[in-house]
Amino acid sequence: MGKRIIPQRRGKGSLTYRVPNKSSNVRVEYRPSSGRVVDILSDPLKTSPVAKVRYDDNSTGFILAPQGIRVGEEIGKYVVPLSMVPEGATIFAIETVPKSGPKICRSAGSFAMLVSKAGDDCIIQLPSRKKKKLKGACMVTIGVPAGEGRIAKPWLKAGKRWIVQHKKGKLYPRTSGIAMNAVDHPYGCGYGGLGKQKTVSRHTPPGRKVGSIAARRTGRTKK
Repeated sequence: MGKRIIPQRRGKGSLTYRVPNKSSNVRVEYRPSSGRVVDILSDPLKTSPVAKVRYDDNSTGFILAPQGIRVGEEIGKYVVPLSMVPEGATIFAIETVPKSGPKICRSAGSFAMLVSKAGDDCIIQLPSRKKKKLKGACMVTIGVPAGEGRIAKPWLKAGKRWIVQHKKGKLYPRTSGIAMNAVDHPYGCGYGGLGKQKTVSRHTPPGRKVGSIAARRTGRTKK
């Protein structure tokens, strides 16, 4: 008897695709008072480390740690309103509206760039090259989030990658459908050509949407 294909198994839900629960009490936010970094911590829910800040009113909070920040350093030169950032500077942890909290460019190594200013409005360029207009009162952090290059290290052992992929709820190792038996996948035993139509309708149930979904055309283009 054949097994369910991967989209069906994922939709059904099982331990294979279930992400382990991760809890964290770290909430990244901006506060009006200045403070000093007392510690740099790792958060399991974030790719970038966070800096623990003790503010002037003796309260503590967390911000995303920029590259180069050290314990005991003031955060005033990093966390500023968007209107005080020079044009061409790299920024991250950007508020979409004033006092909304950091929303944009929070992952390690991701940053935006301030392109221009026009009155109270500022134009920033996102990593996707798309430009966005924001108010100058929005708080940002100058620099690049720490932790860049975390994915540059190669996988030296398959076991390490298995652990990481299963923590994310991914299936690893992955077998292509054409390499399976015919009873296990619609494309099974298909070396030398698929035994079933690859294009499926847009109205196909989610479990059967395998291949080219509502494709207008298939095959190579004629030159």
